[in-house]
Amino acid sequence: MTLYPKLILDALATVRYPGTGKNLVEAEMVADNMRIDGMKVSFSLIFEKSTDPFMKSVVKAAEAAIHAYVSNDVEVTIATESKQAARPEPGKMLPQVKNIIGVSSGKGGVGKSTVAANLAVSLAKLGYKVGLLDADIFGPSMPKMFQVEDARPYAENIGGRDLIIPVEKYGIKLLSIGFFVDPDQATLWRGGMASNALKQLIGDANWGDLDYFLIDLPPGTSDIHLTVVQTLALTGAIVVSTPQAVALADARKGINMFINDKVNVPILGLVENMAWFTPAELPENKYYIFGKEGAKQLAEEMNVPLLGQIPIVQSICESGDNGTPVALDENTVTGRAFLQLAAAVVRQVDKRNVEMAPTEVVKMNK
Repeated sequence: MTLYPKLILDALATVRYPGTGKNLVEAEMVADNMRIDGMKVSFSLIFEKSTDPFMKSVVKAAEAAIHAYVSNDVEVTIATESKQAARPEPGKMLPQVKNIIGVSSGKGGVGKSTVAANLAVSLAKLGYKVGLLDADIFGPSMPKMFQVEDARPYAENIGGRDLIIPVEKYGIKLLSIGFFVDPDQATLWRGGMASNALKQLIGDANWGDLDYFLIDLPPGTSDIHLTVVQTLALTGAIVVSTPQAVALADARKGINMFINDKVNVPILGLVENMAWFTPAELPENKYYIFGKEGAKQLAEEMNVPLLGQIPIVQSICESGDNGTPVALDENTVTGRAFLQLAAAVVRQVDKRNVEMAPTEVVKMNK
């Protein structure tokens, strides 16, 4: 028996691609690199993306069709190509980003997202290029804090890859899972789905050239934290706490998660949020409603810097709710506190980069 291309193509025309219902020839998925050598045939099938879910089953079906319609004796070799270049490997996803910082808290309700949003605004006000990723998959709050709830980011083909273009507001590049889910519905995702969504927001987005890339992590410790440290080499982590004893106990756990031997991410410092209450009409008065300087004492105990103490004023809550972060106005008590926090973070990052080797991505244990 003599093999020739039409025989092979006729067999492949019996295989349909599940994504479109078209056969492989009609869908122009058979590359023009077919080689025939006696009873051996080799060629490539072209898919839109390297992550195509039907890839393996289509390759098997193509092989089976050649054996069924041509001959069982044909030795078939099928390679796969994708129109879209593959996502870079973990650790190489953000080559133009100088510093990657995780903003974390041991428990919810301590104002971690408020701190992340206002720190991003303050860094941008200091003249840095800033990106902010809302990685709180189950409770995304950045779209509301930046008044961009109706934004629907689109993808653009850049360098052979379809990349999501971050939303820009107040000089910050911003992405959140909140842009892609119904805000009125609870996000019911298994850990793997949430992790994959997060990898897309990191690796399939056009973050470009940034000085600081802040990641607002979910409270506590979860799959998301693991995904982040396995995907990106973090410059360091910032842990947010209130002065309350219960929050401090959780902050201690949060610090331990980052500095344990397996993860090994440096702690840039602690932020004491809700450090005291100051009424707008009595700016000199401080009322320590959640306890006094608990985070400061924890910072000393764990030998990590205290980066800043952020007071509670009513405007901080109102500003978050109406999408104008309080740090936009540096003439307020809180605006100044966030500007000082940003300056402290810059100093601490510079110190860390001089004194320590770059962090490595956490390797998966197979």
